[in-house]
Amino acid sequence: MSTATTLPFPEVRWDLSALFSGLDDPKIAETWKALESRCKAFAKTYRGKIDSPDLTAATLSAAINELESIYVEASKPQNFAQLLFACDTGNPKLGAFMQKQMEKGSELSTHLIFFDLELKSVDDAVLGPVLADPSLADKLHFINVTRAFRAHRLSEAEEVLLEETANTGCRAWERLHEELVSNHEFKYFAPGETEPEILTEPYVLDKLYDPDRAVRLAAADCLTRGLTEVQRVLVFTFNILLQDKSLEDRLRKYTYPEQSRHMANELQPETVDLVIRLCREHYGLVARYYRIKREILGLDELTHVDRYAPLSEAKEEISFEEAKSIILDAFGRFSTDMRDRADEFFQAGWIDAEPRPGKRGGAFCSYNTPDTHPVVFQSYLNKMDDVMTLAHELGHGVHASLSRAQSYINFHGTLPLAELASTFGEMLVFESLVAKASLDDKLALYAKKIEGVFATVFRQAAMYQFEGRCHRTRREEGEMEAETIGQIWHEELQAMFGDSVKLGDDHRVWWSYVSHFISVPFYVYAYSFGELLALSLYGRAKHEGPEFADKYLAMLTAGGSKSPDDLMAMVDTDLNDEAFWRGGLAAVESLVETFEGLWAEAKKK
Repeated sequence: MSTATTLPFPEVRWDLSALFSGLDDPKIAETWKALESRCKAFAKTYRGKIDSPDLTAATLSAAINELESIYVEASKPQNFAQLLFACDTGNPKLGAFMQKQMEKGSELSTHLIFFDLELKSVDDAVLGPVLADPSLADKLHFINVTRAFRAHRLSEAEEVLLEETANTGCRAWERLHEELVSNHEFKYFAPGETEPEILTEPYVLDKLYDPDRAVRLAAADCLTRGLTEVQRVLVFTFNILLQDKSLEDRLRKYTYPEQSRHMANELQPETVDLVIRLCREHYGLVARYYRIKREILGLDELTHVDRYAPLSEAKEEISFEEAKSIILDAFGRFSTDMRDRADEFFQAGWIDAEPRPGKRGGAFCSYNTPDTHPVVFQSYLNKMDDVMTLAHELGHGVHASLSRAQSYINFHGTLPLAELASTFGEMLVFESLVAKASLDDKLALYAKKIEGVFATVFRQAAMYQFEGRCHRTRREEGEMEAETIGQIWHEELQAMFGDSVKLGDDHRVWWSYVSHFISVPFYVYAYSFGELLALSLYGRAKHEGPEFADKYLAMLTAGGSKSPDDLMAMVDTDLNDEAFWRGGLAAVESLVETFEGLWAEAKKK
């Protein structure tokens, strides 16, 4: 690996031409015009024909095929707009373009809502014989998931109203949060400097990984000060969205805040409760690790600014090309098909890795549609963490690429299983790096890996607890003040660290840059699921060899065509088996034990 400290950032931008050529591509308007005609024709043909005693398999199959085709084409301009906006959130032209595509999508969906309602309403006695027809075999999962929400449907007029008002309601608040955080100018005062450097959020967060504690303190102060400057708007936005969800939950007769997410994830609440309980029971592993880290860093006390401090002064940087080689080699040792799928992202321009002003923080993989291709989004800053993030998103990418074998309704798996492939990809790269490392480098690599696992398993479990308490407090006590939210955040995150790390008062506002709380309530536990699934299955992969790789890729190829339980059965796993989840947590403990052993060995030198 390169040890240079002045590597240029990669000038890597994605090619979105599989969707459209640009904002002025005439195909965009043509797509919406054609879809409007198709939606009206769909409604004319099938309204009253689904919730009918005369329903046939041929009618239902044809309707779903046409609906699916409409969904594919309607998602393209909306995906295109969101991807462009993610790259430049401060561009009002792109914001307006995205808003227009969302509004167009809402207009179309109002013509289609009747189908969802009729499918939920059709009598079991009528539907049962229809579903036995072989022509519906590949549509059964979609039908069953749709009908699982029968008790929570509204009237067509109410559903249309909610959809039409969403773009000026909840979606508008989500966009406001994203624009505000992504474009806010954080004033960073480097140690000893009196003039600030203007940074965006990803660059500020990156400095929290700096080996110089003075830099980390300055970065933490910068982040806190910047978020505090817009805290009033962020707190109000969060309160509005909490109440918006409460209102919709009441209208749809959901009995608790997490219920709709559990149902969308096709998980029983008992399964989620099991995993979160086990995570909380193992918080002690976090304190155990950080006590050693405190010793290594030679600090009397660790605070929130020290969580991600590297263990050495080295500022090794890894170029994007080096990261590509590391990841493809690691994937290839597990499966040549996995390597080839990942390599296509580099060869075909499916990655946007260049850091630039206005680009939103974080990283993601957008699946897009089965007839196009997925893309990966990241700001690559030449750090080891960026290599692992790229491996994570390419794990998603491989999953998306393989699942293109499915039709659109079976394309996307549920969120908890969606995180499995990404964390599995990270493990492949981690083990590859460790195998070649010196003792000091192994210590550093294990530290980064353990901290990443903690952030993915235990921190997400703590954030899930934070979300639940916020939703309940908003419903029971009304609009929350910033201090109330900050106190809940502090209590839940501090519980994870015990007495090993002291989260200072400044940390109380850091909840407000986490976009998942805003855009996808209760998403966060998917990360805990995915990491523990990956760790447990990775141990199986090492034991079973190539036979497991074949089963694993077959499971990924199935996309969302089966329930999570059925998908995991393809790799001989029971999601309700406590022993399985304890196996994942045992793998976490093994990482900590290995780190302890490496440190004991290093002290002898």
